[in-house]
Amino acid sequence: MSKTWQAYARHILDAIARIRLIQGRGDLTQDVVLYDAALRNLQTLSEATQQLPSSLKDLHPEIPWRQISGFRNILVHNYLGEIDPLTIAAVIERNLQPLEDCVRGMLDRDPDNK
Repeated sequence: MSKTWQAYARHILDAIARIRLIQGRGDLTQDVVLYDAALRNLQTLSEATQQLPSSLKDLHPEIPWRQISGFRNILVHNYLGEIDPLTIAAVIERNLQPLEDCVRGMLDRDPDNK
């Protein structure tokens, strides 16, 4: 049995919550363990966004879905060598809240969400 898109949406929200916990433990630009944990959760949420229906994502052009997918490839395959912690911190700061709001809205509007 395959997972529903709602399960992937909740997975995205879980990863965002974990990143916030990581941020609460210290500065991920200064702590390699926190940095690695944040990267792992960014990878998880990026992969999960690929499982959301295109029809839903199309309703939210303000979210850079294609860039999120590409970001996942950079994280997984390390195309750019070492990824810059300051860039990762900026990505988290700029992009997590809009993504969280969007995914929560998708779930809130879904009559099948359990």
